[in-house]
Amino acid sequence: MGEGPGELDHHYDAVVLGGGTAGERVAAGLARAGRDVALVEDRLVGGVSPYFADVPSKALLLSARRGEPWELAVARRDGLTGGRTDDRAAARMAEAGVTVLRGRGRIRGPGRVEVDGAEHGYGELIVCTGGEPVIPPVDGLADVPLWTSDDALTVPDLPRRLVVLGGGPVGCELAQVYASFGSQVAVVEASGRLLTAEAPFAGDVLADALRRAGVDLRLGAGVAQVERKESGLRLWLSDGGTLDADRILVAAGRRPRATGLGLESLGVTVSPGRGVPVDETCRVQGAEGGVWAAGDVTGIARTTHAARYQADVVLSNVLGGRREADYRAIPRVVYTTPTVYATGITPGQAAELGIDLRTAGYDLAATARAAVEADDRGRVELYADRSRGVLIGAAAAGLHAEEWMSEIALAIRAETPLTLLADVVHAFPTYGESVEAPLRELAGRLAAPEEEAR
Repeated sequence: MGEGPGELDHHYDAVVLGGGTAGERVAAGLARAGRDVALVEDRLVGGVSPYFADVPSKALLLSARRGEPWELAVARRDGLTGGRTDDRAAARMAEAGVTVLRGRGRIRGPGRVEVDGAEHGYGELIVCTGGEPVIPPVDGLADVPLWTSDDALTVPDLPRRLVVLGGGPVGCELAQVYASFGSQVAVVEASGRLLTAEAPFAGDVLADALRRAGVDLRLGAGVAQVERKESGLRLWLSDGGTLDADRILVAAGRRPRATGLGLESLGVTVSPGRGVPVDETCRVQGAEGGVWAAGDVTGIARTTHAARYQADVVLSNVLGGRREADYRAIPRVVYTTPTVYATGITPGQAAELGIDLRTAGYDLAATARAAVEADDRGRVELYADRSRGVLIGAAAAGLHAEEWMSEIALAIRAETPLTLLADVVHAFPTYGESVEAPLRELAGRLAAPEEEAR
């Protein structure tokens, strides 16, 4: 143990900053490969996903679909999150051979990182510090009690009136959860539609489902001011409307937790709100030494499964391989009822890239499975690059779309020819049959472009 100036407490083969999804995966993989690894975490080992995001939100959504009472749903949620203690996760790290350093890590220069006053050396540094909620700059918002998604997925409270700021995936999921259990829910989204990053039909299908559940959608208006009233909170909207609430849930997105880490001491400049810049191998661009990043902190991997993927890329490269990340077919899922699933590029992105796009779609109401389920909500759309004859994107809204759309992600990733995809047989009756007609349509149109032109 070093006590003099400049001496190190310990030198590790690798230090991982952040013990969330990506950090855990990299640290355990390196340790099992025989490396001496430290994992630095100042909150809970395991990160946001098992305690404040994926696990509790999906537990509540399932309870809502089952019609369970709120008290039972909360008990089930808290049981699945382990009471938000990380004993099991820390034990997994210890079993893998990882040293867990509790505290906030800060880089002090090439090969050196400080954790709560003790300096440690490293051969490789992997930054996996995740992300944090964005609080919009609304007059009066900082002066009233707020929920972030972390709060909404951990507290036992069921507010009578809840206003959700943001119509993205998190806002839509939590709006459906609380409306299902009896809260009067309103969603405020300034852009004019839900799920603005996806194909318009997906947001339209989900908007209809939320309205049917009693959610008041205020689309196309932002929040201008928030103030306290004797009976709770009042929100003044930019279109002149008002909303009264007992609680405000901010679901306006997350930003990478990339500043304050000392990356500048390695020659890396990170702008506030922006991710750590990485190349195709997930190596941090411009950094001195072996420095890598994975997960939300990169600004690229915004889901748990994308963080796992980047972690695997980093792991392969640190262990001496050469692996490049390919983000063409990373699924994006909103686990509402119906589910919204998307992968690849959207029509809007295709237009920006100058891609000659061909689109074909199919309504789920035309499937036999919709009749069996007595639920005909939803649609699927497939997007093909005319010049290459392959799928480059897809979107679906429908029951369990996250399950039956996986083959499309594979097709995009593998660049499977449309002629082959159009020949695939699906089980009857399934929602998966809904991709057959648009695949045949696209294959036929791209095989005879002169007829399509006419």
